[in-house]
Amino acid sequence: MSHTPHELAEEFPDKVDLMSHLKQTDAHFARLAEEYHEVNRVVHRAETNVAPMEELAEVELRKKRAALKDEIWAILSKG
Repeated sequence: MSHTPHELAEEFPDKVDLMSHLKQTDAHFARLAEEYHEVNRVVHRAETNVAPMEELAEVELRKKRAALKDEIWAILSKG
């Protein structure tokens, strides 16, 4: 398991099997999950000062991560 906070498996532990299935069968979900993963990594690197960035840019990325998470949850809650 990754040491990066906010990984989808940690956010939705009861939906891990469904997420795995959807990543293989639903191209839209797979794209959302990959985009979430990429944004989450950038936010984590900024938060830990591995790759610092302007505060406003970091805030915007956090908003994007939250929007992606909401969209992912909407799909998971239907499945």
